[in-house]
This record gives sequence, structure tokens and C-alpha cells, in this order.
Amino acid sequence: MDFSQRYVALGDSFTEGVGDPDPGSPNGVRGWADRVAQQLILADSSWGYANLAIRGKRMRQILEEQIDDAVLLQPTLVTIYAGANDILRPRVDIDALMEHYDAGIARLAATGAAVLVFTGFDSSASAVFAKTRGRTAVYNELLREIADHRGADIVDYWRMREFRNWSYWDADRMHMATAGHLLMARKVLETLKASHSVDLPELDARPALTRLNQLRADAQWARDYLSPWVGRRLRGVSSGDNLTAKYPALSQPDWSGAPVR
Repeated sequence: MDFSQRYVALGDSFTEGVGDPDPGSPNGVRGWADRVAQQLILADSSWGYANLAIRGKRMRQILEEQIDDAVLLQPTLVTIYAGANDILRPRVDIDALMEHYDAGIARLAATGAAVLVFTGFDSSASAVFAKTRGRTAVYNELLREIADHRGADIVDYWRMREFRNWSYWDADRMHMATAGHLLMARKVLETLKASHSVDLPELDARPALTRLNQLRADAQWARDYLSPWVGRRLRGVSSGDNLTAKYPALSQPDWSGAPVR
């Protein structure tokens, strides 16, 4: 099927949809990008959609493994978020990282597509990831320069104060939960100035924990999520090593069994 409008999503777990489980979707997740595509297709059947994002990918991998495929799809709209997995590494050269990102975004912009990029999230509220806040701030400033230079639009994740509410986050405290993906879909669609029918769910009230119970919850989280995450990095493996892209070719995926939210 030929599509006159073509949306291609690139990136890592953020764009793949980790944290928004859906057994009926490839890789078992849905996510904000699928939800954005659904809204675009509902409003105009000329849209096709491809999602090349794979969890765990670092910027070099995203640029080397996804840009060429995206260009071949002749996109009219591209979203890309890369670099979060690099920022979390013990050492990273942010300036060099962003030089590579600039080159990748330039290639995407040269196709004539509208390009949307994302600032990094403000991790100041995270006991573990707050230490990377300064790196993310530098990343964001350099990204703003790139966006200005390349004519890209910015989805400003850093300034989304709603995400300080932990109900928007998955149990792993690293990825957005379904509610977070729904909120992000709305933010992206608003940046695109696109009509939508994405409704946000009521968030469950989370009772305040005593200090002892909070320490117990933190210890359980460390065992269940932090330790395996650190272990994969020490072994040089990724949660996405055996996965392929959810939607490598342009299509209109069947979301008929999923609610339009």
C-alpha cells in the first residue's frame, strides 16, 4: 500500500514503548509512538507508520542501525530520541555524542521530513539517577542548538512537570507506565498541532509510606530492577539484543482490539 504521509519513529525503549504492556503488539509493548500513529491514521487514512526503535540501544547504534532504514522509507514525519542510555553510562563525552546526533538529525531533515526531537527528562527526583541531571542539562542545551540549526521541533520532556508524579512511571522507575505513554502521546500530538482523542486515566492515589516501608520498597526495587540492569551493563548485554523492530515497514497496524485513548 502506498502512503502519501509516512511517520517513522526511531530510538530506544522510550519510543519502542517499554512500560506500556500489550500482549497483542510486537515485542509485547505498545507505547506513545504507536498511540500517536493511531491518532494520525484515525484522522487521515493516508498515513503509514513504521517504528524502528529497540530497547537498550545507545546513540551510536540508533544512528548506525536506524537512520539508513528511516531514510529509505521516505518519511514525512520522524520522531527520534537517542542518548539516554549513553548518559547513564559511567563515562560519556556529551560534546562528541551530540556531534554525532547533529549529523544524524541533519540526514533526517535532508529528506524534507518534519523532525521531532526530545529533551531528556529531569531526573532530580530520582535517588539513583539524579546524579545524571547535569549531563542531561548539557545534552538538552546542545540539542536546542541542533534543533534550531536543523529546523527540528522539540518535545520538551525536561519541562513536563507532570512526570514528577510517580504514578506515571512503571514499577522499574526507569520507564513510563501506560499512563505516562498516554500523556506523552498527547504532548507529541499537541506539538504536531494534530487533533486527537487521547484520554488520560485517573491516577491511583499512592499512600505515603513510612520511612521503614519506603526503605523496604527501595530494597525490593533494587533487587528486582536495579541489580539486573547493572548486571546487564557489566556483562555488556542489552535487553534488546534478541529483539527486532516492532514495525520495520510502513503499515497501518491493527489496533482494533485496543481502546482508542
